Amino acid sequence: MARRRFFVPEVKNGQAELEGDDAKHLTQVLRVETGEIYEISDNERVYIAEVTLARKAHVLFQVVEELPPPEPLRPLIVLVSLIKFERLETVIEKATELGATEIKLVRAERSEKGLDLAAPKRMARWKRIALEASQQSRRSMLPEISGPVALRNALELVADHRIFLDEERTGQPLLDVVQKPGTVALLTGPEGGWPDHERESAMKAGWSPVTLGPFILRAETAAIAAMAAVQAAFLRTQG
Repeated sequence: MARRRFFVPEVKNGQAELEGDDAKHLTQVLRVETGEIYEISDNERVYIAEVTLARKAHVLFQVVEELPPPEPLRPLIVLVSLIKFERLETVIEKATELGATEIKLVRAERSEKGLDLAAPKRMARWKRIALEASQQSRRSMLPEISGPVALRNALELVADHRIFLDEERTGQPLLDVVQKPGTVALLTGPEGGWPDHERESAMKAGWSPVTLGPFILRAETAAIAAMAAVQAAFLRTQG
């Protein structure tokens, strides 16, 4: 059985510590105890470490071994149009589990009003969701989360492959587009889909429309399915 993995702010002189709510989660929810062995990551390297102190709001680790550097993730930048927050949280969690290296929130015309203003207050919660998903999926690095930004600014992003999900099925199947090496930027739409002028703006900016098939999916379902398909394509190119 794989060891649990936790993220720590830093590893210094062979030690790492967690304090406050992060430590409480380990001691009160996960019941971490002194003497137990876990993996820890400082968002750069991964170590095997022993718990040498486990108090209510303070956990101390002693490094036992530094593990070989993990294979770097192929860059996958997911640009998510703002949707209802409970659904957006699902997308953030699953994007993290599916290897997104960056998650950028995008303000589209059909994004629900008020979400843009409320988003900054939710950022700490979203990063917490990404942290917990990273630990669960045993990532070695956390995804970056930023935004929201206007769609016109999001379309300026530079990547080797820039694709957007199009419910009108005007583009190629997604798997046919991401077979070649390089950074992939995936733009997912809002609830209700893209109005014509936003679709045209994306294509004029060099983004390619892609389809997941004949069915109309919820915004969060489409985003998750697309990310899984991209990762499947990544595995195919590695082979």
